Amino acid sequence: YGFIFVFLPIVLFGFYAIGSRSHHRTAILWLVSCSLFFYGWWNPAYLSIIIISMLFNYAIGTILARKDKPKIVLGLAIGANLLSLAYYKYFNFFLNTLNTLNSTVETHFNIETILLPLAISFFTFQQIAYLIDAYRGETREYNFLSYCLFVTFFPQLIAGPIVHHREMLPQFAKDTLYKLNYKHLFIGLSIFALGFFKKAVLADGTSEYVSLTFNLAETSTAITFFAAWAGSLCYAFQLYFDFSGYSDMAIGLARMFGIILPMNFNSPYKARNITLFWRQWHMTLSRFLRDYLYIPLGGNRKGKVRQMINLMLTMVL
Repeated sequence: YGFIFVFLPIVLFGFYAIGSRSHHRTAILWLVSCSLFFYGWWNPAYLSIIIISMLFNYAIGTILARKDKPKIVLGLAIGANLLSLAYYKYFNFFLNTLNTLNSTVETHFNIETILLPLAISFFTFQQIAYLIDAYRGETREYNFLSYCLFVTFFPQLIAGPIVHHREMLPQFAKDTLYKLNYKHLFIGLSIFALGFFKKAVLADGTSEYVSLTFNLAETSTAITFFAAWAGSLCYAFQLYFDFSGYSDMAIGLARMFGIILPMNFNSPYKARNITLFWRQWHMTLSRFLRDYLYIPLGGNRKGKVRQMINLMLTMVL
């Protein structure tokens, strides 16, 4: 309620009030500041991570945009991003696994639990794509403030959709963006409302049946045929409506600001086969993996065996 009835109206009003007076850079600064406030609301300590990440990747991007760019810089930068991601997402798992393996030995590794920073996967993937495109010469010079908005834009910051710089940064440069457009506003509100219904009613409504079934399974309690199927199907729908609902809310929120984000789900459970399913589920992640991993590995251009290896690597990663 605080987000819908306090934060969002204030940010919208401030953005258009500033932008309508032709203070475009100030309007972007307002949006960046509000997005960082939104990100830091859960834990202000993690603000430093996203800020350092932006400073690092923007600086590397300017180096990679030069004509005499060394390829090793790109490799080191991608490695640094992935190392940071791996540390926060998997270091606890790695230590717990080591301790389990060493259970017969008296040596145990103890470290304070590392909390996973919000959205680290999404802003890391977006910036890796930016670096690769900068190396390929597919980006033009953008100012740092616009780059910060590209990374932190609050509607899609937490869980996507994952966007390319060429989809968002040019939109920030349009003068029409900074004047209130009622068509964009009402389309955005409609999409947001549909997404909110998916999340708050459908996903959260089925979650109680999911929890009930999985709790019974965890305690080795006998589950009837129909209860097992109901729990499994509810879990499938909970996953879809939760993530799809969030994506719709993100797309709707962005549209209120005149920003058009790409579709992220296209009725994946209606897919006729597993290939189509992956093309229609979390579409922006599939696109990212295809363009920046599968195709650079060789895709299907180097024979059937190599294609299978590339597919396996992509899906494992």
